[in-house]
Amino acid sequence: MIVSLKENHVFRRLYLRGKSAGNRCLIVYCQPNRLGFNRLGLTVSTKLGHAVVRNRMRRRLREIVRLNEAKLRSGYDIVIVARRAALEADHAALTNAFLRAADKLELMEKQP
Repeated sequence: MIVSLKENHVFRRLYLRGKSAGNRCLIVYCQPNRLGFNRLGLTVSTKLGHAVVRNRMRRRLREIVRLNEAKLRSGYDIVIVARRAALEADHAALTNAFLRAADKLELMEKQP
């Protein structure tokens, strides 16, 4: 289960001190949280569209993380920032973008 990040100070701490990786669709920030479970924060700017568009993007990103939760290491705060290219990307492209960024940040579990 992934818990939502809601506090502004946690987002700011991740932006300043966390590791980041990005591609044309999104940017992923992460930092260990010492809690034993992952916390997820999503950022979709008003530049990407009105509320319906932004909420749809949040739902898509949340679902991608949920489906790939078993592949992620535990104990991290993760913030995903959507870019404009994410609006036109299909589900497979968005999933690949997230997995590539997570792999760069060493968020993926080691495969035996």
